[in-house]
Amino acid sequence: MILEKYLEQTDFESYENFRSGFEIKIPQNFNFAYDIVDKTAAETPGKIAMVWCDDKGNEAVFTFEQMKYYSSKAACYFKSLGIGKGDRVMLILKRHFSYWFCTLALNRIGAVTIPATHLLSAKDIVYRNNAADIKMIVCVPDPFVMEHIEEAESQSPTLKYKVLTDCDREGWLNFSKGMEESPAEFPRPAGDDAVGNSDTMLLYFTSGTTGMPKMVSHDFTYPLGHVVTAKYWQGVLNGGLHFTIADTGWAKSAWGKIYGQWISGSAVMTYDYDKFVPGDILSVIEKYGVTTFCAPPTIYRFLIKEDLTRYDLGRLKNCVVAGEPLNPEVYRYFLEKTGLKLMEGYGQTECTVAIATYPWMEPKPGSMGKPTPGYDIDIVDESGNSCEIGYEGEIVIYTSRRKPVGMFRGYYRDDELTRSVWPDGIYKTGDMAWRDEDGYFWFVGRADDIIKSSGYRIGPFEVESALIEHPAVLECAVTAVPDPDRGQIVKATVILSKGYTPGDELAKELQEHVKRVTAPYKYPRIVEFVNELPKTISGKIRRVQIREENEQVSGE
Repeated sequence: MILEKYLEQTDFESYENFRSGFEIKIPQNFNFAYDIVDKTAAETPGKIAMVWCDDKGNEAVFTFEQMKYYSSKAACYFKSLGIGKGDRVMLILKRHFSYWFCTLALNRIGAVTIPATHLLSAKDIVYRNNAADIKMIVCVPDPFVMEHIEEAESQSPTLKYKVLTDCDREGWLNFSKGMEESPAEFPRPAGDDAVGNSDTMLLYFTSGTTGMPKMVSHDFTYPLGHVVTAKYWQGVLNGGLHFTIADTGWAKSAWGKIYGQWISGSAVMTYDYDKFVPGDILSVIEKYGVTTFCAPPTIYRFLIKEDLTRYDLGRLKNCVVAGEPLNPEVYRYFLEKTGLKLMEGYGQTECTVAIATYPWMEPKPGSMGKPTPGYDIDIVDESGNSCEIGYEGEIVIYTSRRKPVGMFRGYYRDDELTRSVWPDGIYKTGDMAWRDEDGYFWFVGRADDIIKSSGYRIGPFEVESALIEHPAVLECAVTAVPDPDRGQIVKATVILSKGYTPGDELAKELQEHVKRVTAPYKYPRIVEFVNELPKTISGKIRRVQIREENEQVSGE
């Protein structure tokens, strides 16, 4: 098995054994396309790499041999256009299988892959084109995406090529035709054209909850860091089928739809859909025999509202959750209906899974788990001192002794920003948490989101989690409002479930509910009912915007 080549040890008896014995062996000049995909294709050409389907009834299965074939042709095509080592290429491909062809092709060339969401506006595209000097964009034939790219083109001097996956349009190249006419072999580059481990492989633009998106730079060793993500947290199986709910424009796709899964021998399930329908997700899991599954808590909240007894989920062996802390009631219900314990994890675009609930650990619903091997993690106070058990502080990663495999190299073209969050070998995540007596970490919130009221520090998640337990609450955001007496008070901005009417009586009921579920001092003194919450293009709630609006209102 290819995985064994990269690990000192693969089997562990306990979390402590895992923490001390897990070690990734990094070869020189590692290239995922050649060293994983092509070698798997050589050893087991018929092994399934990906099962793909869409919401229109189309489906396809790709072996590793086919992945090698199509990505080599794509590399030859891109090379014929002048794409070379270090060139930046943006991919706006939703969940279409051409994303995998293109990503591997760019790996082969040594070019830089920039995944992006189809939700970008023309202004967003202009910013990205110029921030990264993007040379080529490959996208699906979505009318809005094409129009926004065309609108951005005149303000994007480095953009030379616009490529559509399978469509003819004036001013655009046709990827399918270009690939068909290209050779099927792309020899591994040598000499100056070969990639080194420290070369940039991938750039992710963060979602920008507090400002313009940052460019997170990952090198060619990044895929190896996701071995622990896939094999030991997601629990993928050699010969299994892993399904992560994610669009290819987000880092979660790298976590669950290609790198660690293929290194560990698992195929990936890709469902290409336009509208999220919980029942359709469950049908895909049943039909294709998904063995491991990963999704954010929001997805699980929708899934458990379905009649799970209608679906045969018997081939599911492991399910994990990340993106935000898990509400305990979701954990309990899912366990009751499926017999599976949801294993939580924590990480950022800047790293791999850094804290998680691993197989040797009993889950504590709402807890992220314990630190990943290779990650020297602590929780510190404002002076940088380690916090005692039960005290809140910022999660930091110490990197002076060694940098975890898969951790980013810095923010592309922004050394000042990199130094501000990563001074003297200490990476400051900006996330607040506390640690219990068993060493489990519990997420509190982003540092900027913490509410300080009458001497108390209140994390928004705990209040939001309490509110979500009430059947009237579909979605909510908890933020601070300036107050002359208490400094700040808690405000809940709430979207109601169908059948509920906003009003003072319901607001009072929600306040009393929070007092019963959590510490009474944390209850929202202000409850506002809205039809929608401000969000980033990745779907994260922009609490900063709500806070700014709160401050404007209080200052009037």
